Amino acid sequence: MTRLTLAALAACAAIISIPGNAFAGSDDVVVESPWARAAIGTTRPGAAYFIVHNTGDEAVTLMGNITTPLAMMAQIHRTTISADGVSTMVPVEEILIAPGHSIALEPGGMHAMLMMLQSPMKEGGTFPLILTLEDGAKIPVEVPILGVAARGPDG
Repeated sequence: MTRLTLAALAACAAIISIPGNAFAGSDDVVVESPWARAAIGTTRPGAAYFIVHNTGDEAVTLMGNITTPLAMMAQIHRTTISADGVSTMVPVEEILIAPGHSIALEPGGMHAMLMMLQSPMKEGGTFPLILTLEDGAKIPVEVPILGVAARGPDG
């Protein structure tokens, strides 16, 4: 195992299992409806999706680097389409979430990109994901893996 994988495993050791449509939170930040699609093998990246709510009275910043023992590299990416119709994904360094607002990570938009998978993403399984806020707060999320054709957290 690499150091990155061992660090991710240590960070995830305290995660509590959270059912698919349940909430995970850190103070005023709440994550809802996490999910991912199953993938064949580990040669292609995976993705995870969820909604982040800021229920507090102050803006919060979600950092673009995330951790999971499932992938050696995990980042929030944004999908953009050029004037020529070419789709590209670019890493997002940080996301400002205003008080009382939410951001959705969903197919075709922002998403958690899971690169260099360490094990296959099999339907029916779950994996831990750790989000980090600018102030260093960690938000653990247990992500259920749905079928390959899933279109949302309800399948």
